Amino acid sequence: MKVTLVEVAPRDGLQNESEIVSAEDKIRLVQRSVDAGLRRIEAVSFVDPRRVPQMADAEAVMAAVPRIDGVSYAGLVFNDRGLDRALDAGVDEINVVVVATDSFSMRNQGCSTAQGIARWAELAARAREAGVFRTVTIAAAFGCPFTGEVPEATVLELIRRVAEAEPDELALADTIGVGTPDRVRALAAGAARIAPEVTLRCHFHNTRNTGYANAVAALEAGVRVLDTSTGGIGGCPFAPAATGNIATEDVLYALDRMGAHTGVRIEPVIETGLWLGELLGRPVPALLGRAGLFPPC
Repeated sequence: MKVTLVEVAPRDGLQNESEIVSAEDKIRLVQRSVDAGLRRIEAVSFVDPRRVPQMADAEAVMAAVPRIDGVSYAGLVFNDRGLDRALDAGVDEINVVVVATDSFSMRNQGCSTAQGIARWAELAARAREAGVFRTVTIAAAFGCPFTGEVPEATVLELIRRVAEAEPDELALADTIGVGTPDRVRALAAGAARIAPEVTLRCHFHNTRNTGYANAVAALEAGVRVLDTSTGGIGGCPFAPAATGNIATEDVLYALDRMGAHTGVRIEPVIETGLWLGELLGRPVPALLGRAGLFPPC
């Protein structure tokens, strides 16, 4: 089984940090990830720096990341201005978020879900013309911090609507970490029925300690692309208690033991997680840096 990990620590991992991380350290994080074998990296976000100050240096980061054959850099964009910046900065991929509920969408993006769908369609068309890989992420697909449960039928209809813009990839995001394996399997199966030609990707947070079980459930349902964050750092600035992503090193441990192929070397990822803990001034959530590999090397 071949599994692609999308490293999101430079963007989703760091965006919720209150202390600004320098562009130089963000570039070091990207370089360390590339050196470990990660080949898809969500490096930056082209959003209003007043809303997410941590991402204000996106252009500086993109100007200095290592450009190596086979390495693809993604930027998160929300509007035409963000896409202009992303294209000028030389991203290989864009990720556009459509939120599953109006209440969260208004807080996160200042628009309704329907407006988010229309915005995604416009950005997708422009990105296609520019030859850039296009991912659409359905945020809060497993639950909303403001309205609670999000019905499965709502998410499936949203998948149908965003698929009309012909994304290269569709990601289901458990933004606040409330999902469970049964729901993961149901939504993955529904997405495969509705948009069988679109690659499915999953993004899990471990807020309630179900993130890793959800990742395995996604693999069992046929998903072959997972978002992970070195050290397990991350969170959403606009969602209460939306704590860290599933950790790249912890996911790698499971995948390696399961015989899956990722092309990523686990030891340097563990080292980067420990380095991140020093950089941020606290231990990272990932457990492998504490427990160590098994069997011991």
